[in-house]
Amino acid sequence: MGTMLQTILTVLLLLMLLLIIIFLFFLFKPWRFFFSQRFLSSIKGELEHPLVTDEEDANASPLNQINELPRDYDLEGACYPTEAHFRSPRTHGQGLVHKQRVQNLSVPPTIHLSGDALVVDVISDPSSDDVDVGQTLRLSTAQLAQFQKQGTPNFRNDRLQDLVQWNISDQRSCLTLEVISGPSRGLRCSVQSINSSRLPLTLGRVSPSDLLIKDSEVSGKHAMIKWNLDKMKWELVDMGSLNGTLLNSKPINHPDTESRNWGNPMSLANGDIITLGTTSKVMVHITSQTQHHIPFGVGMASDPMAMRRGGKRFPMEDVCYYQWPLPGLNQFGLFGVCDGHGGDGAAKSASKLFPEVISSILSDSSRRERVLSLGDASDVLRDAFSQTEDHMNHHYEGCTATVLLVWTDGEENFFAQCANVGDSTCIMSLNGKQIKMTEDHKITNYSERLRIEETGEPLKEGETRLYGINLARMLGDKFLKQQDTRFSSEPYISEVVHIDQASKAFAILASDGLWDVISVKKAIQLVLQMKEKCYSERENIAEKAASLLLNEAKTLRTKDNTCVIFLDFDIFNKFSCKVES
Repeated sequence: MGTMLQTILTVLLLLMLLLIIIFLFFLFKPWRFFFSQRFLSSIKGELEHPLVTDEEDANASPLNQINELPRDYDLEGACYPTEAHFRSPRTHGQGLVHKQRVQNLSVPPTIHLSGDALVVDVISDPSSDDVDVGQTLRLSTAQLAQFQKQGTPNFRNDRLQDLVQWNISDQRSCLTLEVISGPSRGLRCSVQSINSSRLPLTLGRVSPSDLLIKDSEVSGKHAMIKWNLDKMKWELVDMGSLNGTLLNSKPINHPDTESRNWGNPMSLANGDIITLGTTSKVMVHITSQTQHHIPFGVGMASDPMAMRRGGKRFPMEDVCYYQWPLPGLNQFGLFGVCDGHGGDGAAKSASKLFPEVISSILSDSSRRERVLSLGDASDVLRDAFSQTEDHMNHHYEGCTATVLLVWTDGEENFFAQCANVGDSTCIMSLNGKQIKMTEDHKITNYSERLRIEETGEPLKEGETRLYGINLARMLGDKFLKQQDTRFSSEPYISEVVHIDQASKAFAILASDGLWDVISVKKAIQLVLQMKEKCYSERENIAEKAASLLLNEAKTLRTKDNTCVIFLDFDIFNKFSCKVES
């Protein structure tokens, strides 16, 4: 019995020893020391793509040119686990990444020779998303030979600028996507080709899609759009969606939909129609690659709020637009909101007419000089509303119209003046002072009831609508104006607001979908709190402010279409692009 017990204990000890050895074996991974240096080099080459492409990269398949998503990105909609802790989900927070091309350098790089290669040490602005601090650009042998042939002094100023694309001002393009059919009709999303932190742009049913489409036929992550720097074009690729993607009625998804493989990238052009599933169609707007210099921050956001009325489809009748500079007028820009009723035809017409009409008026040098010398554009705005109304041929559709004309005297001083009909409101905050730039023309407003009384046909007590409409001033609605002279298109015109370089100022233009649920005081408070928190991210503050206000309206469950334009005059020398309606 004693011998048997001793044998059992010995076996148990041996098993425990074996388990310890196996544990240590996997813990220290001794097999890694047996691989050849050549094999390790091949692995390293696969994991690190060079910053400057060579001939082999030029022959890569089109699919590989699409920016890759991180390993921890769920194609059916899961968010990045630590998205708030890094600037760009494609370049931070990953174990293995493909290095991106250098786009913006805050200081000139330093150059030194290392063996048979030229090494360029790139020191970037810590706030930049394009280049990591301490990143090194290693040139190929052919590039080194070219450098040695031309000499070091000229390389720093000439050749390096070409190789790392120092100046990309001629490569700017603005892409705007507008959902024109389906449950999310009216939804918009815009991005610039140089905004690498927001690219690629994703289209899908679940967050964090950039264009979030609430359509059951749309996959969680349905399609992707990226900017191809080599071709200077926007490209669309299907991300293995279940119901496929059409570009101008032609399928671009992988033929084998069951495989969930990605399709090949397809170039986009202005006016293209992207169909996701069978009902959701997206119109593509691509502006000229010529940059538009806007010397202050501009952000825009809109949503039809279609799901706020019991899930019923709610057509988008709001139109927000801006243009800087106006054609042939480098000192002037226009920002506007139109809220349609009876359809979106009148709102779209007004949004196209106002920039043309105001540009035509200011093309008269005497009128332009009068505005610049007096610092007042009241006559121009009044004439613009009159001419726009005359050009509109909408008998059974109408719209509110709020336009903010901004101009500069060329010495970093800005002037802003607003005109409006209807109830789309513009407010400004100047050095902590709240300024309302518009007047509501609802029939329930005391001032509007006084105006109507002066026509000789006062409203009855308790009367809140005329012919079913709660507004007494609008553009369009020609039939109603023929029936009742109390309707008017005469605008309210604000005082001029002077903004100098020392001013702390911003402006908010929005349709009544925002103001129905948020007071002017609350909107200003939200913006000021956000500006305080995001002080270090000045370049994106206008876009963030517009989105913040729109999301707040969603949270408070507004029941109307909502569009917001935010102007941040605290930011100078920023670039944006004209967004077409």
